[in-house]
Amino acid sequence: MTGEIKSLDGDKPVAPAGDGGGGVPAGGGGAAGHGKKGAKNKLSLVPLIFLIFFEVAGGPYGAEPAVQSAGPLFALLGFLIFPFIWAIPESLVTAELSTAMPGNGGFVVWADRAFGPVSGSLMGTWKYVSGAINGAAFPALCADYLARVVPAVAAGGARVATIVTFNVALSVLNYTGLSVVGWSAVALGVASLSPFVLMSGIALPKIRPHRWAATAGEKDWKLFFNTLFWNLNYWDSVSTMAGEVENPGKTFPTALMSSVAMTSLGYLLPLMAATGAVDAPPEQWGNGFFADAAGTIAGDWLKYWIEVGAVLSSIGLYSATLSSAAFQLLGMADLGLLPRVFALRAPIFNTPWVSIVVTSLITLGMSFFSFNNIVAAANFLYSLGMLLEFATFVWLRIKRPEMSRPYRVPLRLPGIVVLCLVPSGFLVFVMAIAGWKVYAISAIFTAAGLGVYYLMKFCKARGFLKFGTVDGEGLMYERHQERGNVNV
Repeated sequence: MTGEIKSLDGDKPVAPAGDGGGGVPAGGGGAAGHGKKGAKNKLSLVPLIFLIFFEVAGGPYGAEPAVQSAGPLFALLGFLIFPFIWAIPESLVTAELSTAMPGNGGFVVWADRAFGPVSGSLMGTWKYVSGAINGAAFPALCADYLARVVPAVAAGGARVATIVTFNVALSVLNYTGLSVVGWSAVALGVASLSPFVLMSGIALPKIRPHRWAATAGEKDWKLFFNTLFWNLNYWDSVSTMAGEVENPGKTFPTALMSSVAMTSLGYLLPLMAATGAVDAPPEQWGNGFFADAAGTIAGDWLKYWIEVGAVLSSIGLYSATLSSAAFQLLGMADLGLLPRVFALRAPIFNTPWVSIVVTSLITLGMSFFSFNNIVAAANFLYSLGMLLEFATFVWLRIKRPEMSRPYRVPLRLPGIVVLCLVPSGFLVFVMAIAGWKVYAISAIFTAAGLGVYYLMKFCKARGFLKFGTVDGEGLMYERHQERGNVNV
């Protein structure tokens, strides 16, 4: 449910800052070299809404375990209440910081500006590992759905070929630019959501409201809360592509709030329709039950349409996750946290092709493994990153009140502390219920992240690798001034 950041004006190349690596690599690296060629690939409002939608959800697929673990009543309450205590706060934080620092890299840049490069590098490690593991699930999930229609895809060479084809095809799509990826997300979003709109309409005369009050006999609260968390997180992933957005000061807040509304209703309405119209006990609500419910409500034609929609949703989810992760690496290269090769852009499409290839290979390798504990660790690392992100938001409000914020969360300091404390409390709860294996794996990844930071620092000092950094903060302020943005 998975960054890019661009720290300068995408329409004006920036001159190198000297021989000390303070400029932009020749050949169109990260923040510079964008020029007019990249302007046509800028993200506009509607594609950005659907990219955020696929970073987070991709439709109600995967919400079924909330009913299975606690029953219809708690599932409906969860998807009604959770957006207010998690999705909206995270979206507001993302909107303010993305418009204040509209560059590729997103949360990495925020942490770097607030607490220094070690924090930025750790944030990058936590979020990248989490996003890569999350993305690796989608090629395998696509193969699983296709196996329902073509059984040969279930195992062996056919399954391997399906996963590889899925990965390569979407990597090529990402190479062609975010504008293409964004409008593809619009088409995929409409196709994957439309069967649920039909199901909800057809279910109306069959709904019996008393069914909504049912609860599971034995409740699995760990599964319940993990399901809510998994289906409604990653709102900040789109921040890594902030440098590729048209007029980010206005576009980002509108896109985030629109996507929150669309995603929340996209879960709630199908759940209300299916739980109200189908008389099925909670234990039947495993993954994929929406298709069975649609078959009961309208017939096999809608059941198969939802199964096809699940494949399309997996395509959209993987494509959005790959874009976010690739642009995160570009942003880290712009900051000098990674070698500047990760900031190289393709000559025609202006996309970070090295970062796309590296991320694609990592997710492809992970797609063939079963890694339940690692997935749980990915959630843990994501939670660590979010705690750092909320701390960054509050710290920058305190220490940098003069920072230009084209969008500003309309709360004073006590209000934003409360805004961040509520979801932070939930994060601590999710982390507390993790097992010792998750703690161990997370500690290893965190240590590896610190190791990478000091290794890159050593290589930079000895000149073993080429690094190119951009004065992102200065360029962001210049960008605001040129476009006439003011604090609001």
